[in-house]
Amino acid sequence: MNVASLQQQFTSDLAGAASEADLRALRDKYLARKGGLVSNLLKDVASAPAEQRPVLGRQANELKQHIDTQLTERLAQAAARKPAADAIDVTLAGRAPFIGHRHPLTLLRDRIESFFLRQGFLIVEGPELEDDYHNFEALNMPAEHPARDMQDTLYLASPVTSAVGSPATLLRTHTSGMQVRYMERFPPPVRLIAPGRVYRRDNLDLTHTPMFTQVEGLVVGENVTLADLKGTLETFAHDLFGPERRTRFRPSFFPYTEPSGELDISCGVCGGTGRAPADARSVSPKPAERQAGEGGCAMCKQTGWVEVLGSGMVHPAVFEAVGYDPERYTGFAFGVGIERLALLKWGVEDIRLFYENDLRFLEQFPL
Repeated sequence: MNVASLQQQFTSDLAGAASEADLRALRDKYLARKGGLVSNLLKDVASAPAEQRPVLGRQANELKQHIDTQLTERLAQAAARKPAADAIDVTLAGRAPFIGHRHPLTLLRDRIESFFLRQGFLIVEGPELEDDYHNFEALNMPAEHPARDMQDTLYLASPVTSAVGSPATLLRTHTSGMQVRYMERFPPPVRLIAPGRVYRRDNLDLTHTPMFTQVEGLVVGENVTLADLKGTLETFAHDLFGPERRTRFRPSFFPYTEPSGELDISCGVCGGTGRAPADARSVSPKPAERQAGEGGCAMCKQTGWVEVLGSGMVHPAVFEAVGYDPERYTGFAFGVGIERLALLKWGVEDIRLFYENDLRFLEQFPL
């Protein structure tokens, strides 16, 4: 290839170079010491006739200098156009802002409160430091009742005096104390729920935590019956878990209600059959239990039912403690842990996940 054709080829290649990388590739193509087109041309000059070597050598060196000058100028222009390392390109599309998520327990609490507000319930909140009377005595719990044992209740090292009422001596074990406080101040009819944190002397494990969130409800009036209780709780269960879930009530015992019962719903894993479907993931905490029972459902322990909450008709002794006439008024009460509802609703296996602040877990729940 002669000097003129090589220069023409370079001019064409230079015109098509669109980036800094293209320019550096051209430098290698033409000026590389080994294999470069200009370097090869200079080698060809040595084999030319003696009388032609001076002219060809001068032309080859001029071409080399020309190519080097052109590439150096273009590379300098490309470097000048390059933004600084910390420069902001205002032409780029903006990044979507990170939107925080409400905590799943907050989502569930809001939904529960929304349901009961639609049913005409009042939402009341009260102190987490409670006195013995409102936490136990007014709720028909005698001194020897197991719930008053130190293994269940977290007592304060010394009483805390408040502006109103008796000195607080413990962390409340339920929000029922707010029901008593409300009834002490207001006459029937009463229709309220009391959500809030409560405390128990429990070890932190898959299904227990020493602090959890509870929602307790109370309805008092004339001619309030067990049918009203069942209708309210069945409607609540269907609203939260879906209309396809079946419900049942089992007899139970609570010192402040009589009669007392627990609400169960049909198992969402096995559909109430007690048998684990082949394509269903067991939520049993222990992997060994997932294969136990010859295909039985680990969630409901092969019964087809899971416990949701406790409830009952308010004991007359509670009405007497707050000054209500038990011959005239009746009522019902219920209580449920929000964490337990969350475990059942979303199939979460470990209650501790709600308190570990792992964004990978928390972002799985809807806003």
